[in-house]
Amino acid sequence: MTGNRFGWKEALFSVKCLIAAVLAYYIALRIGLTRPYWAVTTSYIVAQPLAGAALSKAAFRVMGTVLGAAAAVVLVPNLVNAPELLSLGLALWLGVCLYISLLDRTPRAYVFLLAGYTASIIGFPSVEAPGAIFTTAILRVEEITIGILCGALVHGFVFPQTVTATLLSRVNAILADAERWSRDSLAGLADSRLDRDRRRLALDINELHQLSIHLPFDTARLQPRVRTLRALQAELSMLLPLASAVDDRIRELLRGADAPRPEALALIEEVRAWLAAALPMAERNATGDALIARARALEPPVAEPLLWRDALRLSLLARLAELIDAHRNARDLLDQMRSPSRTPLNPGVARLLARTARRPLHRDRGIALRAAAGTVATILIGCVFWIGTGWSDGAGAVLIAGVCCALFGNSDDPAPSIMAFFYGTILGLTVAAIYAFAILPRVTDFVTLIAVLAPAMLIGGVFLSRPRTTLVTLGALLGGINTVGLNDRYGGSFDGFVNGGVSQLIGTIFAVVTVGLFQTIGADTAARRLIRAGWRELAQRSNAKGPPDAAGWVARMLDRIGLLAPRLALQDKDPGKPLLDALSDLRVGVAIGELRQLRLEGTPDDAASITPVLQGVGTHYRALRPDRPAPPEPELLADLDSAIGDLAANPEPARARAGVLALTSLRRNLFPGAPAYGVAA
Repeated sequence: MTGNRFGWKEALFSVKCLIAAVLAYYIALRIGLTRPYWAVTTSYIVAQPLAGAALSKAAFRVMGTVLGAAAAVVLVPNLVNAPELLSLGLALWLGVCLYISLLDRTPRAYVFLLAGYTASIIGFPSVEAPGAIFTTAILRVEEITIGILCGALVHGFVFPQTVTATLLSRVNAILADAERWSRDSLAGLADSRLDRDRRRLALDINELHQLSIHLPFDTARLQPRVRTLRALQAELSMLLPLASAVDDRIRELLRGADAPRPEALALIEEVRAWLAAALPMAERNATGDALIARARALEPPVAEPLLWRDALRLSLLARLAELIDAHRNARDLLDQMRSPSRTPLNPGVARLLARTARRPLHRDRGIALRAAAGTVATILIGCVFWIGTGWSDGAGAVLIAGVCCALFGNSDDPAPSIMAFFYGTILGLTVAAIYAFAILPRVTDFVTLIAVLAPAMLIGGVFLSRPRTTLVTLGALLGGINTVGLNDRYGGSFDGFVNGGVSQLIGTIFAVVTVGLFQTIGADTAARRLIRAGWRELAQRSNAKGPPDAAGWVARMLDRIGLLAPRLALQDKDPGKPLLDALSDLRVGVAIGELRQLRLEGTPDDAASITPVLQGVGTHYRALRPDRPAPPEPELLADLDSAIGDLAANPEPARARAGVLALTSLRRNLFPGAPAYGVAA
């Protein structure tokens, strides 16, 4: 696709959607299902351009559909004589499922989301015939499962676009960008474009995480291991704090009277050349080892009295060595992903894979609970209106409202998305009316039916492939296909058509009203909650007693930065400073982890120097408010300088080096404008 034009990928996707829908409809008719349109609609809902994504979501949706049907079978017969309790039961079930899905934040969440609204789809229309609930549930599961399987089969195996190919292409681009950013940082080329591009790495890492969920379901012959991708994510995550730390130290030294020494400047230029060269693994590692060894050899000794210049040079060279190691590891892991063998290519890769763990994500239980409560309230209010008025099609309106709240519950402001869905429903109903009363009554066989439906469905498939028109298209497809009915009689009564369409529209508009009351928080509030979550975790990390989880902290903060960026982009103010502040918080958290580890391994005297610093950092971040930002307290700077002096005098060189590194990083991030350490002391 070029620009806004549709290309062959969209056309192929649309043709595959049509093939899957026709196959699902034919099978549903052949086995005598009563509402085969559910199979057709579902085949479009599960449509995904990537084969692995189509197969993984198909598996998750089948599990969710079965779980939701089981819930409906349990709730409806037992509570049908108490409409208020049945309404409450179905509402709570959807609310709980939505809450769990919002906390999961991976494609696995489809299991819970489908379980929630499938129970509503089966349960509410079955209120009038509770004795047939088991049969109804079986039929809906069969219809939906046929649509899921047909969609997965066609999108997964017919001219598949594999997750593996997309993943390797994205990793190549991300690594090339990261190496370019690091080269620019080492050259001292700090500008707004570099800052913006570097912050984009958080979004890229989140994208890789989402792709990794689908990787085990991919149809590529040679698939990278998920563990390898997680190890790569861990190394990419460290590039941001390391590159920004090196950049900061270089600029700080250049501002002072003492620039980096000539040997260090020569080393930096060689590192830039190494990052730009496309070397085979053996040569890349040998050169990387030599560069790391030179950086270690150039480190100034740590001794008291410590000069601030030497502390900055130590920090520059140490972080430079770690940056080299992270870039080398990332390239090795990319080679491992391309390797046809699962055997580690070298001992370094084996070590990286051995320490790989699941990537923890940010979770906002308050937002999830609010969305779940809003969905429950929507269903209950809708049920009061439905039962109180005796509206025969009210069940359809209630379940559509609940489904809309659930589908868009992860949005800060769901109303615009639901309105797009509403406009699509109007479009779908209009097209459905033409088909139902002007075209389909004249159709006499299956082939003719598909021929007359194909143009509309092909156009819908093309627009479904574009994110900007997906919601409108889904509304049109659901409103059109489900209303026409596509059963063995093709058409229906005009009254039934109107009642069904009106219930969909009322249910959708009702969801717009209720999400405005219960679920809308706005991008600004969501951004503040993300920032406060990082500060709360920093305060907790500062006062925690156990060993630090540096990888987990970096992963969660990068996830928050990835969530923060699009929200800030929706606001009028420049998102640059909040994201730069978040990167500074990320580096503070890494330094806190280093100090906590040093406190665990050190002497009581080390702990006596480090603990006031950690307590001061915790106090500072615990008191911060997004609307009232305040600088750290001067007492914390005094504690930092005192700790630097104490740890620099430590008789064990390794411990002295580790302490000065962590404290220098903390001082530069919390007090960037403070006088040099020696002057302040």
